[in-house]
Amino acid sequence: MTRLVIISNRVAVAKARGAAGAQGGLAGALNSALKEHGGIWFGWSGQESEDEAGSMNLQRSDGVTTATIDLPGRDIDEYYNGYANSTLWPLFHYRLDLTEYERETGKGYERVNERFAEAVVPLIEADDLVWVHDYHLIPLGGALRARGVSNRIGFFLHIPWPPTRLFVSLPFHERLVRTMLEYDLIGFQTSEWRDSFLHYCSKELNAEVDEDSGTVRFEGRSVIARTYPIGIDWDHFQTQGRTGESRNAHQRLLSSSRERTAMIGVDRLDYSKGLPERIDGIGRFFDQHPDRVRDLVFIQIAPPSREDVKSYQDIRLLLEQKTGQINGARSEVDLVPIRYVNRGYSHAELFGFYRGSKIGLVTPLRDGMNLVAKEYVAAQDPDDPGVLILSRFAGAAEQLNVNGQGAVMVNPYSPDDISDAISLALDMPLAERKARYEAMIATIRDDNVQSWTERFCTDLKA
Repeated sequence: MTRLVIISNRVAVAKARGAAGAQGGLAGALNSALKEHGGIWFGWSGQESEDEAGSMNLQRSDGVTTATIDLPGRDIDEYYNGYANSTLWPLFHYRLDLTEYERETGKGYERVNERFAEAVVPLIEADDLVWVHDYHLIPLGGALRARGVSNRIGFFLHIPWPPTRLFVSLPFHERLVRTMLEYDLIGFQTSEWRDSFLHYCSKELNAEVDEDSGTVRFEGRSVIARTYPIGIDWDHFQTQGRTGESRNAHQRLLSSSRERTAMIGVDRLDYSKGLPERIDGIGRFFDQHPDRVRDLVFIQIAPPSREDVKSYQDIRLLLEQKTGQINGARSEVDLVPIRYVNRGYSHAELFGFYRGSKIGLVTPLRDGMNLVAKEYVAAQDPDDPGVLILSRFAGAAEQLNVNGQGAVMVNPYSPDDISDAISLALDMPLAERKARYEAMIATIRDDNVQSWTERFCTDLKA
């Protein structure tokens, strides 16, 4: 059987599948694929090395082999904190106002991609499939080809691909996309992101593009771009929901809600998630319906991320300020309307929290997919399901709302839209809640993470 070599910025061993929040999606998916195919997962250890050279660390855990390297402090600053998360991440999420263009961080980004290629090439065997992940490693395909790797190499982008008019603001944008065209297969979460990529190739590179098949022909090479919407690990998640830990979390939430309807949001602390805008929408709801402060409690779970990047420090301060203002104005001796929790929880606990919440509020300003939306629906009681309120700019919107059925769609920039959706969800009759749940649950169950990995690997092999 053909081996699989997975390359991503960070490597998660099998035990990380139950890690807090939405962090488990990619880790669970790739561990499952490696167990099926055999092979290696290669990437950065997350640690800083004492010298420029560093060393490789090989480990085997639960049937999965991982290979990691440390990075010097300068590389971490320029490649990870700099170009990847201060340039590409905001740009790809349509935040030109937060995008930093620094030549030195761009050089660091390319340098680390070259280093990844140099380190992983000796691990790649002749018949291996190579699967590269996400925006940190866009140029890696070109770096591998330059070192003589002729294997099938695929790339999957977990975040949005921006429209051409935004993407061309990136210095050396053509150079970056040329390295992408060294892959054999490029995967996107939604048809919108794929179409934006094809539009760029056609308009800026004058490549020959077949939109129906997603084929791009450029300078003698041919690459296929397709959509592969990632799903949750359905079986694993349902198993977590049957644990004592999950039942305990469910009871904790119900007992602490004191007969109020619980509404929940679970997001990394990131400006793309629309958290301040979400709090504004909740504040607008309480302004418009002050009598309902005793009917609703909102629980926002927001584990911190990328705390070394200033924009992430700013979002945390803003969120704490807005939450405090609403609680200060609306709290009573025996209740607060918003509970803000700056930590993560296990998948089992999250299942219980989702199950006890009659409204799931998922309102990113822009997302590649958003597995929290799918996890929330997967955790619901089919006989008494809750309501998912979902941003129309989440990648999951393409699957979870068809012809007005499924999630209640909102514009996350509009406080009134969020307020109206909360009011609708609070008063929604059981029959409609069931109908909306049924419109979503089949695709969440069937288009799971195992089918995602199988589809991509099958297409790459072919």
